[in-house]
Amino acid sequence: MIQKDTIAFLEDIRKNNNRPWFQANKERYLDAQKNVKDFLLSLETEMNKIDSIEKIKLFRIYRDVRFSKDKSPYNSHWSMSMGRTKPYLRGGYYLKLNPEGGMIACGFWNPNSSDLSLIRGQIDQDPKAFRKAINNKKLKQVFGQMGGEAVKTAPKGYNKDHPAIDLIRHKQFIFTKEFSRKEVHDKDFLKQVVLSYKAIRPFFDYMSDILGHNLNGEPLY
Repeated sequence: MIQKDTIAFLEDIRKNNNRPWFQANKERYLDAQKNVKDFLLSLETEMNKIDSIEKIKLFRIYRDVRFSKDKSPYNSHWSMSMGRTKPYLRGGYYLKLNPEGGMIACGFWNPNSSDLSLIRGQIDQDPKAFRKAINNKKLKQVFGQMGGEAVKTAPKGYNKDHPAIDLIRHKQFIFTKEFSRKEVHDKDFLKQVVLSYKAIRPFFDYMSDILGHNLNGEPLY
């Protein structure tokens, strides 16, 4: 479970984002960090029952302030990610905990140029298949509409009047879901996260298939 003080610590560091306070509360930080690490390891175990996880990462609480106007030294959230086993399984999972509660996300954050080109090419050839994948009933029940950054008009090589330009414009393909603070502290939070992630599988299966073949349908590996 995510302990109450793990989230309360984030609430306090938001109000006291400075090194003296952090040093005075270092033991709270270490206890909260251990709780989050343990949760992530449990999440990895449960996810490997329904998927194949290749890489897990807990992001540092220390901020890189070199190029930021905000010089606050610490993040007031915990965030973690899990990647699927490549090259055959594509897509990734993300979890963020903050004073308000939490958020999960899954999908494709920043596909490299070759993957993005292939995704757009597949949408161009068969937009109905992509729309079917993102409009899967269970997926929409859990996550709603697909989000993510998109170019303003049309990417190079595509006409702004293309019938699937709403999809082709995307640079990211992301689904998100919010959890309240009460839900984050619930004993079934881990189970709910896993069940939510499970809803993305039809989309991941589709994307893994199109990213594993060129536009002629030939396997890439």
